Amino acid sequence: MAKPYRWFALRVLAPLVVPLSLTPLPLLADSSSPPSAALDAPPLSLETEVTIPPSAFYRAEALAQDQQPPQLQLPPLIEGPSFIELFLPNTPASIEEAEDAEIPSVTSTPAEPIVPPPLISLEITLDWYLNLQHAALLVAREKGMFLRRGLDVTLVSPADPNVPAKLLAAGRTDLALGRQPQLHLLANKGQPLVRVATLIGTPMAGLLLRAPLVGDNGELSLEGIHLGYTDLDGRDILLSRLLANVLTLEKGLDLVDARDVHYSARDTIREGVVDGVMINHRFLLPRQLLDEGVASHFLSVEEHGIPSHDGLILMANRDKLNGNKREAIRSLISAIEEATLWIFNHPEQAWELLATAEPALDDPATREAWELIYPRLSLQPAAVDQGRYYRFEQYLLNAGVFDTTTPLERLAIDLGAPNP
Repeated sequence: MAKPYRWFALRVLAPLVVPLSLTPLPLLADSSSPPSAALDAPPLSLETEVTIPPSAFYRAEALAQDQQPPQLQLPPLIEGPSFIELFLPNTPASIEEAEDAEIPSVTSTPAEPIVPPPLISLEITLDWYLNLQHAALLVAREKGMFLRRGLDVTLVSPADPNVPAKLLAAGRTDLALGRQPQLHLLANKGQPLVRVATLIGTPMAGLLLRAPLVGDNGELSLEGIHLGYTDLDGRDILLSRLLANVLTLEKGLDLVDARDVHYSARDTIREGVVDGVMINHRFLLPRQLLDEGVASHFLSVEEHGIPSHDGLILMANRDKLNGNKREAIRSLISAIEEATLWIFNHPEQAWELLATAEPALDDPATREAWELIYPRLSLQPAAVDQGRYYRFEQYLLNAGVFDTTTPLERLAIDLGAPNP
């Protein structure tokens, strides 16, 4: 194949060569012209410089060819046992010795178990024997909500309904259950008690009568009857103010025979020892008496002139509410809130749990009362209704029960608030 530049030259010269080949030879020859002289060719110059290497180059190359390549030097051979043979016995063991020899094995000591931090013990003295109003405490205990927060909670039933507040004021228990009217009464007497949680946010007290006591004019008549009470706030606040409102007499309590019946409210009514009792368990005792053939009539306190209030509260000693105990009580209230929400979400499962944990609760009257009690549990136990405590304090002042009022911060606090 012709190279490209040759092909190009051929194409350029072809038009010139063809006419010349067709021209007659005579025209090309001019006999009359003298012969021309020969042209001298110019000298050929390649314009190339040739550089000869210096003599040192040839001497270095000759030295490199004469120099021998380096040789690898091996360490001298040392006679004697090898490194591994140093650890082997001098004489081989027999087969019997080999079979009896102990085979080394890798042993490891198990890691020491992680010891959980010690539990913080809290004792709660109840206001009464265990009942459905304590459902949040029982559920939190049975479902491990206290333990998960590092708490060891003990629930103690008192020998007397008036004992819990006394034990708390004396520092002999960590917490105690009570009622808002009871708190106002004790704080006014100088007791260092303060509300830290609300378990039931509605009144649970009322006057339970054997039968409607109707006079000749058809109105309720309580003059000359025998009435019982189970605690001091039930006598000095609830019963006193209810009788004053029903009888329209400020000294209505003086018209009746009032006596302390302690835990025997049910027995004294059934046996006719008293005509009525101021109770704090309105949803249980009337049904129990009805099952025994005793008709009753209930007067709720909130419908007879007494302001609405918290029916069940958790109280602490204000003078001892600091440091680790304060944080422990916060965790306790958090567990109560979790338990209450679980009860609202699973009321049937909650009842089964309560009946299993406390078999004494498993009876028809208590089962019926459960449907009326659990909706009254407080979903926000730590929150304080300051207006409610202020209004109740003013009510007692205006009614002449108190001569002075107690500041709100000495009555109720919210431990979850930034500055309770």
